[in-house]
Amino acid sequence: MLFPEKWRKPDFGRRAMSIMNSLKKRKKAAVFDIVNTLLVVLITAITAYPLYFCVIASLSDPVEVAAGHTLFGIQGFTLDAYALVLQEEQLWTGYRNTIIYTVLATLYRLAFTIPAAYVLSKDQLPFKGILSWYFFITMYISGGMIPEYLLIKDLGLLNNPLVMIVGSGVNAYNLIVTRQYFSANIHQSLCDAAYMDGAGEWCTFSKIALPLAKPIIAVMALYIGVGTWNTYYKALLYIYDKDYYPLQLVLRNILNANQLDLSNIQGAASDLENLIYRANMAQGMKYSIVIVASIPLIMIYPFLQKYFEKGVMVGSVKG
Repeated sequence: MLFPEKWRKPDFGRRAMSIMNSLKKRKKAAVFDIVNTLLVVLITAITAYPLYFCVIASLSDPVEVAAGHTLFGIQGFTLDAYALVLQEEQLWTGYRNTIIYTVLATLYRLAFTIPAAYVLSKDQLPFKGILSWYFFITMYISGGMIPEYLLIKDLGLLNNPLVMIVGSGVNAYNLIVTRQYFSANIHQSLCDAAYMDGAGEWCTFSKIALPLAKPIIAVMALYIGVGTWNTYYKALLYIYDKDYYPLQLVLRNILNANQLDLSNIQGAASDLENLIYRANMAQGMKYSIVIVASIPLIMIYPFLQKYFEKGVMVGSVKG
């Protein structure tokens, strides 16, 4: 070697090529960011618009809603639809029942789902495959409505509010997601260290696994809570006493009670105008009912969002 390495003339061509490649990468990254931002804004707008439309339609004149003039803003501000919905005494009974059903059903199902998922995440569990399929087979095979009705009847849960709480226990999908979280985030070395210190399986689960599982517990609580809050079909089948009706069934009955068939109505012009107004008001009540049923969940979601962001990504990255 004639000259030392530090005395060599710099390779300006290679450096210029490197700078050009770097600029191209930055340009591509900038284009990607712009396209990605536009797509996210578009998807957000498409997702949020139905709720926005329900808000403006519930606050608009029913005639304007029926005419399709409330696509982008409130037309003829009025609270008549909310007044008709909120004046129903049964509504507050439905709210009370649904809150009780949602809280107790969420605790009940979490009490089964979390321990089952923890156990199934253990590689040393005997017959792990058979036990896993015991739960997972329910995702593909169901007994149907009639066997379920007969089971509920034999258990004495017909017209019993407990059917809204203990009618179902472990959901296979929730179990899969929770098990994956334990497998990916609760390392066996932590459990082995606890075993060496004399901790049993229950102590390891309650003192190590549960504190580290707050994100997935929050996500499962949200999934189960939303599902319980929105259910009405089970109550429609098994609940007969109006004092036990959940909110969704109460709202359904309010809406049905205000539906009118104008096809065979005859009478004075004033009567017809009143009936047409009531028919239009029923349309406005649909949107107010959506808002009344959604507000509690919308208020709770921000408090669970940080846990939801952590737990919902379970299994997305392997390593």
